Amino acid sequence: MGASFAIAGRPIGPGHAPFVIAELSGNHNGELSRALALIDAAADAGADAVKLQTYTADTITIDHDGPGFRLEGGLWDGRTLHDLYSEAFTPYEWHQALFAHARARGLICFSSPFDETAVELLEGLDAPAFKIASFEAIDLPLIARAARSGKPLIISTGMTSPAEIEAALRSALDAGAAGVCLLHCVSAYPATFAEANLAMIPRLAADYGCVVGLSDHTPGTAAAVAAVALGARVIEKHFTLDRADGGPDSAFSLEPYELKQLVDDCGAAFDALGVAAYSRSETEAHNRQFRRSLYVVADVAAGAVLTSEHVRSIRPGFGLEPARLPDVLGRKAARALKRGEPFAMDMLL
Repeated sequence: MGASFAIAGRPIGPGHAPFVIAELSGNHNGELSRALALIDAAADAGADAVKLQTYTADTITIDHDGPGFRLEGGLWDGRTLHDLYSEAFTPYEWHQALFAHARARGLICFSSPFDETAVELLEGLDAPAFKIASFEAIDLPLIARAARSGKPLIISTGMTSPAEIEAALRSALDAGAAGVCLLHCVSAYPATFAEANLAMIPRLAADYGCVVGLSDHTPGTAAAVAAVALGARVIEKHFTLDRADGGPDSAFSLEPYELKQLVDDCGAAFDALGVAAYSRSETEAHNRQFRRSLYVVADVAAGAVLTSEHVRSIRPGFGLEPARLPDVLGRKAARALKRGEPFAMDMLL
């Protein structure tokens, strides 16, 4: 993976625990109090960051019902883009309160801007990073504008081609981004495990030399945990207070107890990785004494010929290694041997 960078002082990259982002999205359901409660839930769950989406219906689309502007199929079937975004957007006037509340709760707060006015608002709030959504990953002027802030960028790669990923990455770095993370993302809402294609995580790291992560729309925590094992160091997941409350993204969002499980499971997966070296833990070193070894299992007179009735491979492990048994059988005992003695070569004539 590529070189580490930091967001608000939190290092992100190889050797660092996964950076878990709780995506608030439109799950505030139009209520500032609910948005603040979501931030509390993310903090209580142990997330590293909470992420907003900064747009209005009129900055992301236009109010139009012509071809292409009405969704067909899927979670939002029949709705116009303008109608959907009018419900899902986070009002600009909320942002200052949301950033302040997140910081008070010890959370890093940043956002996905969808046009220049959003970048300007977020810069004014001293956002420590910018997220570029999959649908905007081809908007190179937007990427460059966000990168000129000198802050790190996290870019989702859903629907992109290799050439588009390269162009987005180059635009970010050339414009001065303080680091880039590429998130593998399947832009399906929700996504199934069968289409998650997590094998792309190490591929992205190898092909582009970046810190990599996962923007996850699958149910539960399994894909995120597997992603950490494959090298993901950023995990982004939508969350809500209660899926039953509805909302534009509720169907593929985690509830607070699930978000806590995600944080715990991803941290445990990272801790479990270790290093690729033939070393043993202290626990294993202690337990070596319980491995098999050669023991006297029946009393033997001095000078007697040793057979499998006298010497066997058993636990514990204080005797001669079991591989030496052929060297022992058929030899004579150098002295009287007692049942339960660990066998040693000086017992042989």
